[in-house]
Amino acid sequence: MKLSSALLFAISAVTAKGFAPIATVPTSRTSSLKGTASPTVEKESFQRSLLAAQLANKKTNGKKAEDAPPVNIGWDSHKPVDKAPDSLVRPGDGPDGNYPMRARFEQMIREAQISITDAIEKIDGKAKFQEDSWIRANGGGGMSRVLKDGAVFEKAGVNLSVVYGSMPQEALQAATERGVDRAKGMAPGERVPFFACGLSCVMHPRNPHCPTMHFNYRYFETDGGVWWFGGGTDITPAYLNEDDMRHFHGTYKEVCDRHDPEFYPKFKAWADKYFVISHRNETRGLGGIFFDDLNDREPEKLFEFAKDAVNSVVPAYGPIIEAHKDDPFTEQQKQWQLMRRGRYVEFNLVYDRGTVFGLKTGGRIESILMSLPETARWEYDHHPEPGSPEADIMDAFKHAREWV
Repeated sequence: MKLSSALLFAISAVTAKGFAPIATVPTSRTSSLKGTASPTVEKESFQRSLLAAQLANKKTNGKKAEDAPPVNIGWDSHKPVDKAPDSLVRPGDGPDGNYPMRARFEQMIREAQISITDAIEKIDGKAKFQEDSWIRANGGGGMSRVLKDGAVFEKAGVNLSVVYGSMPQEALQAATERGVDRAKGMAPGERVPFFACGLSCVMHPRNPHCPTMHFNYRYFETDGGVWWFGGGTDITPAYLNEDDMRHFHGTYKEVCDRHDPEFYPKFKAWADKYFVISHRNETRGLGGIFFDDLNDREPEKLFEFAKDAVNSVVPAYGPIIEAHKDDPFTEQQKQWQLMRRGRYVEFNLVYDRGTVFGLKTGGRIESILMSLPETARWEYDHHPEPGSPEADIMDAFKHAREWV
């Protein structure tokens, strides 16, 4: 069964209502995924956090729901513009203002968005990225760059967003690893004003031997002065090529080692755990690095790490696409790729923290759902043939491996 993007949009509107994003909560339950804990308890915890946030939206400090400020920024709060302003942060948040890291991070990811999309256009050789820009009256906005119908890429998108908003403390808890610590200086029940700035990307190549790639790098700050970085880059192949995985993971190990030798083993294991589709007991792909709620050292050092990581996307991913974009493939291999895309959709709509956070806070829907492939497939009770290449990569999806 193949679904169009329009139908996937309809599914997302229903699916996203019932689920909250993943949190990392210690649990004694075990999983067949080596080195990981079962995400079941984690998702139950977030269900409770989301319910608390919804209840907080109905009643705030004794006010009626209609009198309380909304949790969502607002679906209609985005104003399209022909060209985004030089900066999307508020004037007082500039380099010489009260919150200098906000403007610095935005400038860094703007430059990364341009360099990455330029490189992908050269690899594709046919299609160009279309840019949509928008602003919000209360500050912030974004720029979405999307490529479609390319020679190499069926769909690729690189989105930049700057968000000013507020949320109940319970919703903040559901959005981060240690959200309970992120409402510093706020009275009980008081909403937390926040700033978020990030660059996210998903690329879906046509050829089944070319893996999908995703990255997201973000900076989050509350008006109470609490800040943290998050992000990562991960890869989702339909077929296993160990040389490709050694190159991809090796590139990010080198990035991590330049900043802290403990980063790669920690963030690689974090990715293996985060990208689990728990109702399938398998991972979305073959990982990479993932980190969140990172503020354990000077912000300047973490800024440089995030900058190094996002600027390593093309060196990590580009050579793999160049090597396989012209590989021959069969119709059966294409169908398998579409089934794996179906798993990608399941994870993004049910578990992905960024997707659910965007849907719950009134983000721009076209940008939030940009990550979904144009086509995907679900086949009833499908099992790969034992000993087949499909069975080989399924084993890697179910048992995390070390690549470097």
